[in-house]
Amino acid sequence: METVRHWIDGAPADGQGDASGDVFNPATGGVGARVPYASVQTVDKAVAAARRAFPGWRDTSLGKRARILFSFRDLLGKRAQELAAIITREHGKVLSDALGEVTRGAEVVEFACGVPQLLKGEFSENVSQGVDSYSLRQPLGVAVGITPFNFPAMVPMWMFPVAIACGNTFVLKPSERDPSAAGFMAELLAEAGLPEGVFNVVHGDKTAVDALLAHRDVAAISFVGSTPIAKYIYETGARNGKRVQALGGAKNHMVVLPDADMELAADAVINAAYGSAGERCMAISVLVAVGDAGDRLIPKVMERLSAIKVGSGVDPASEMGPLVTKEHLDRVRSYVDSGVKEGAKLLKDGRDVSVAGHEKGFFLGPCLFDGVEPRMKIYQDEIFGPVLSVVRAKTYDEAIGLVNDNPRANGVALFTNDGGAGRKFQNEIEVGMVGINVSIPVPMAYYSFGGWKDSLFGDSHVHGPDGIRFYTRGKVVTSRWPDPRHRGTDLGFPVSS
Repeated sequence: METVRHWIDGAPADGQGDASGDVFNPATGGVGARVPYASVQTVDKAVAAARRAFPGWRDTSLGKRARILFSFRDLLGKRAQELAAIITREHGKVLSDALGEVTRGAEVVEFACGVPQLLKGEFSENVSQGVDSYSLRQPLGVAVGITPFNFPAMVPMWMFPVAIACGNTFVLKPSERDPSAAGFMAELLAEAGLPEGVFNVVHGDKTAVDALLAHRDVAAISFVGSTPIAKYIYETGARNGKRVQALGGAKNHMVVLPDADMELAADAVINAAYGSAGERCMAISVLVAVGDAGDRLIPKVMERLSAIKVGSGVDPASEMGPLVTKEHLDRVRSYVDSGVKEGAKLLKDGRDVSVAGHEKGFFLGPCLFDGVEPRMKIYQDEIFGPVLSVVRAKTYDEAIGLVNDNPRANGVALFTNDGGAGRKFQNEIEVGMVGINVSIPVPMAYYSFGGWKDSLFGDSHVHGPDGIRFYTRGKVVTSRWPDPRHRGTDLGFPVSS
């Protein structure tokens, strides 16, 4: 059986005192590989490699950093199909979705290639006579990324290209559920010419995470995952003096007004709720139907649900693959059971789906509830599976209040043909990422990604301008070059003259 390895100091590496775990193929239910769980000693080895590499990489010219990232981008393009196949094998999402993930990650690499422009400072001449002042942004040191299973390539690429472009070195701790994409990207970075030790990968569980959070040589932590773990990462990292950005969970709503294009809305809700089996942090999990919108929209949604092809991610005919693990499948199924018990109306039940030839796979068909109320667990909790809840709202203001009352404020969408309603929505809604007739409002790489409230701990979103600021710190220099006219002591407070 294949064993996934760490990547330390520019090469695959074995750990010291590591435990290990299974990596499953979700479509078959079988174990496809073993993954090491890094010990504290292994984490120390990876951080030490990054720390040694930092001075040389920090002093590498902006142009050379950009050229290496351009080479990495080109390699990603040439080998995108290979990386997508790795993602499908370990995560389960269909190949087209995996390829889309790689493409969106590569967009952040392209953004980071512009680092010579992005790191430009400011200069003021003669702030005082013969005195100039200017600002710099400089790298922090060793940065760490702790990333989730649902996007094993894209979310790491939200982090490390920007961090590396800014002159930091990096240690990635990917999800142990689908770890192989990280090693593949490490190989591409090495092929692109990245010096040894600048990018490292350690696999593992809470032992590895806690070691990284406490390590004295780690300067910054980036995290994407559930809200409880995001809060833990933020509090623990901050207590240990780290700069932390921790993105938490979501409960994304899609509000549909009666004047909306119902065909467009039906297509959008299917794509956003059931793509990647709902295992997306920007998946729509609540459909808020205002007025009579639900009566006209739900039949169209049901028509489309009956046509969704559930199957192995490598089958070109499949539109939705399995869930990532048996444990997660059981968890999501339990929420469907809970919704039925609490009185919601299950219009579409995917619990009995079966895929021929993959009877042991972790499959769950699309599920759709109507009559969901905010008191129910299926509304309150982040399910992270192909389960959509329909909540009815009498008025537009009631729908806005429902969204704003939710503590998870990652993404939201509004479907309407009324420009005034759209403007009111974008102004009043208390959510970090907003779509108007766009169901999955993921910002482009040159904007930043992040939610509000319990969906973000820390001040910075990821990639884009916030990413540049997060991975650098500002310095202001005030300089005067020797001039005989300015000799002598002066104990007064310096002022401009």
